[in-house]
Amino acid sequence: MEKDQNQTTEKNSPRESENEEFIKNNSEEKSEDNEDIKSKEKEQNPEEQILKLEDKLARTFAEMENQRRRFEKEKEEAYEYGGFVFAKEALNLIDNLERSKQVLQNDENLKDSDALKKMLEHFEIIYKDLLSVFSKNNIKPIECLNKKLDPNFHQAMMEIEDSQKEPGTIVQEIQKGFTIKDRLLRPSLVGVSKISEKKDKNMKENVENLKEK
Repeated sequence: MEKDQNQTTEKNSPRESENEEFIKNNSEEKSEDNEDIKSKEKEQNPEEQILKLEDKLARTFAEMENQRRRFEKEKEEAYEYGGFVFAKEALNLIDNLERSKQVLQNDENLKDSDALKKMLEHFEIIYKDLLSVFSKNNIKPIECLNKKLDPNFHQAMMEIEDSQKEPGTIVQEIQKGFTIKDRLLRPSLVGVSKISEKKDKNMKENVENLKEK
């Protein structure tokens, strides 16, 4: 029994010494780290510490100011364009008035009658009143006839042969477009001019003749 105890003591002793060495090394490293931190703190004089704090404060205030500006911008946009969807839906009133006018004007039974004239006059009054209400709320129609096609405001639905107009010029307004302040509410649906096939053919022939010469 004594021999066995001596053997276990001999076997365990190297491990114990290793553990002690490890603990000792760790404690030395920690003490060195603490000394480094203390030395760095000592290196920073009060003025440097104040400057560092001032820099942190300046950054914090700058971030707060940026957040305030973002919030103000979002609030402004919500106020200005909050009725965007409602305004777009309200344009259906204009469209329905236009369609009703066309139906009445194409009715053979009402053609050239006093009843038709009176109805059209009333439609015109309602139409102008609607445009006035829209205008007061910064909703304005897009003027497009005889202007060059602008994809930002116009949508071409057809091409119409017109030798008098430059190709790409708007010659027909199918549906009126509108803007709300600086934003597009709805594009104008338009027909644009194109060169007649006969004129286009003559131009191509002239170009080919010039090349041959």
